[in-house]
Amino acid sequence: MEYSNILLIEDDFAIREGVRILLEGEGYCVTEAENGLVGLKRLTDETNLVVLDIMMPGISGIKTCEEIRKISNVPVLFLTAKDQESDKVIGLMAGGDDYLVKPFSYAELLARIKAILRRHNVYDKTNHEEKTEFPEWLERGDIKINTTHNTVEVRECEVDLTEMEYRLLLLLTEYPRKIFSVKNLYESIWEEPFIYTSGNTVMVHIRRLRKKIERDPQNPKIIETVWGKGYRFGK
Repeated sequence: MEYSNILLIEDDFAIREGVRILLEGEGYCVTEAENGLVGLKRLTDETNLVVLDIMMPGISGIKTCEEIRKISNVPVLFLTAKDQESDKVIGLMAGGDDYLVKPFSYAELLARIKAILRRHNVYDKTNHEEKTEFPEWLERGDIKINTTHNTVEVRECEVDLTEMEYRLLLLLTEYPRKIFSVKNLYESIWEEPFIYTSGNTVMVHIRRLRKKIERDPQNPKIIETVWGKGYRFGK
């Protein structure tokens, strides 16, 4: 396992202590924070993952995630006591990559963390290693993707995407006009078996991506919805 630094932001001491012991036992380096403000101060460029409670006094987990997204694309795993679909969507729209509903088993938490870090490590390695002497560009209409440095330009302006947004766009761009079902997208990008609630994760990330690349997100032309089938890269 690659050495990873995890920032744990959780106001419940018992949960924080239990998760820290679990993760340190697996070889992770854990930095603790009892609230969002402290967590933001302890976030560094060396942080590989943030495990973030939603329901905290003072600054909420949602607000904390929004502040993190202003300065970093580090993966964020939400811990939430709310299991309503609308609450999960709000968390994902704020910039979260995944969520886990309390009470959760340590086995499931560890599996989610390992999956997120595995995906991010592959993305980060691609982002920092030179594949060829010259950048390789994938161009489709207004979209230009540098596949060597994992950067995206839309209408000649660089756009800041999270890891999952980048992977979604790259997959759709690589196969223009191919219709991807929600299940296909989830299992290809998240690399996990599709379950009923996985559809919301895909749709929220598509919505966030559209806000960043479409001229009119309410009338998308780059990422089209094919009703009853899925999504595809537009003309």
